[in-house]
Amino acid sequence: MSVIVFGAAIADRIFRVPRLPAPGETALGEAGPPLPGGKGLNQAIAAARDGVSVRFAGCVGADAEGALLRAALREAGVETGWLAEAPGPSGLAAVVVDAAGRNQIAVSAGANRAARAAQVEAIPPGATLLMQMEVPPEENAALIARGRAAGARLLLNLAPAASFPREALAALDLLIVNEQEAAWLAAALGCAVEAEALHAALGCGVAVTRGERGAEAAARGERVTLSAFAVPVADTVGAGDAWCGVLAAALDRGAPLPAAMRRANAAAALACTRPGAAPAMPRAAEIEALLAGR
Repeated sequence: MSVIVFGAAIADRIFRVPRLPAPGETALGEAGPPLPGGKGLNQAIAAARDGVSVRFAGCVGADAEGALLRAALREAGVETGWLAEAPGPSGLAAVVVDAAGRNQIAVSAGANRAARAAQVEAIPPGATLLMQMEVPPEENAALIARGRAAGARLLLNLAPAASFPREALAALDLLIVNEQEAAWLAAALGCAVEAEALHAALGCGVAVTRGERGAEAAARGERVTLSAFAVPVADTVGAGDAWCGVLAAALDRGAPLPAAMRRANAAAALACTRPGAAPAMPRAAEIEALLAGR
């Protein structure tokens, strides 16, 4: 089969500071060069490095950042025939990381606002379609409808959290949220923040990632709770994207949800051991080595 990722490609500037600034505070630190990032690009690279065939659909600008992003996808073996060039600048992100690896991120969507579901020219039956929320939500909703009609596996990472049609959420195979996104969604739905409660409220499978406390999921009668892998943390930027991309890859290969989540947990842990987002996505051999040692 194959994984299709529809999402954002964003150039990251990472600022390393002793501690995250409070509102109104200036924090002095060091900035690195632009690095490839964006939830869609990161997840596509994570899936490709885990050994599956990946196609990416999105938009970059006709600028140096766009060239950087396109090259990063191609270097990872991601098919970029559906990556368009849009007027204006590429997406940019300012990522502030403290000494403990915690982060704050501000994003300018740039060319990603021009991403359209129609760029995904075909959805083969049985393909895995992975989406996030850094592109226009209505385009995700349109792609979900097409994917459901085509018989694809549908995954949406509701990041960053934003309003989304209930009928589109109900059509998903799996909705993926972190703790903050789960809290936002639970408040909007008037239910508890656990995966089982969100699953009952929405009717689709739900996975909740909880950082160093692991992950849980509720889907189709399955209830999964897994611990995280303890690792030394360089920064947590991109860990959630490693989780989503490798989960999609594992599910696409036919792994059951518990095994796919355990592999995703290992990938997210490895991403935390090195700086950056896309450059930190682990390869299949690294994931397998960590799994074999635990």
